[in-house]
Amino acid sequence: MGDWWMGLLGSGVIAGAAYVKKSLSGSGALSAVVLGTALYALGSAAWFGTLIAFFLSSTLLTKWKQTRKKAAESGYEKTGRRDAAQVWANGGLGLLLCAAYAVSPSPLWYAAYIGVMAAVNADTWATELGGLSRTAPRSILTGRRVMPGTSGGVTALGLAATVAGGVFIGAAAWLLQRLDSALAPAAEPTAAAALGLAPLLALGALGGAAGSLADSALGAAWQRMYRCPVCGREVETRRHCGEATVHVRGWAALGNDAVNVLSSAVGGAVALGAAAWWL
Repeated sequence: MGDWWMGLLGSGVIAGAAYVKKSLSGSGALSAVVLGTALYALGSAAWFGTLIAFFLSSTLLTKWKQTRKKAAESGYEKTGRRDAAQVWANGGLGLLLCAAYAVSPSPLWYAAYIGVMAAVNADTWATELGGLSRTAPRSILTGRRVMPGTSGGVTALGLAATVAGGVFIGAAAWLLQRLDSALAPAAEPTAAAALGLAPLLALGALGGAAGSLADSALGAAWQRMYRCPVCGREVETRRHCGEATVHVRGWAALGNDAVNVLSSAVGGAVALGAAAWWL
């Protein structure tokens, strides 16, 4: 039971601070406590810490130069405080992989987890840093220039941020594995420890890039989009410029959270395949 209490304490402190700083809504904070507690108890500090590395780095980037990114982000479905749906969209698949690892320890489960977390982190970094690009984004499907903030739009800065965000998760995972070893030097090496620094960095880069690009492609092709009757922009939100928007394309059921789940699954699958080939 000690791991459950430790996970609850750590998750509670971090989620509470995030709620006070308005990075998480009430439902988001509660979901983060449940998710973090389970990850620590079923996995280890490395599983839990990788989630925290994603959350902290993404939160800091979200708040960085917020005023400059405000116009581009005004059409996003989800911005600012993360709610329960966002928390589970970003971490729910990772928890399932952690549970699978607890039942049947294998480095492949951990590799897939790194791919999932790298995907959501890379996508967030690409969105937040790409929004600062001085050049207009281009559609990932057509290559045509699109308005900043358009789903499926990519920039060179955003692509660089994608790789950096994925590598960051790989590096964080490696450091956290070292922390696990330091905290319990007499313990048997975990199955996840079979992945060294170079493989983790590669898995982070591959999973992050694959997931982030999948997110852009899904956003450009199938995510539900609306048009603002006031400014004419194509946006993800049902209201813009104070008026109701009109659905113009995409699947009604495929919103931002659903896209995040699917793209993170792509990142996890790519990382899993790469690890299976290496190991």
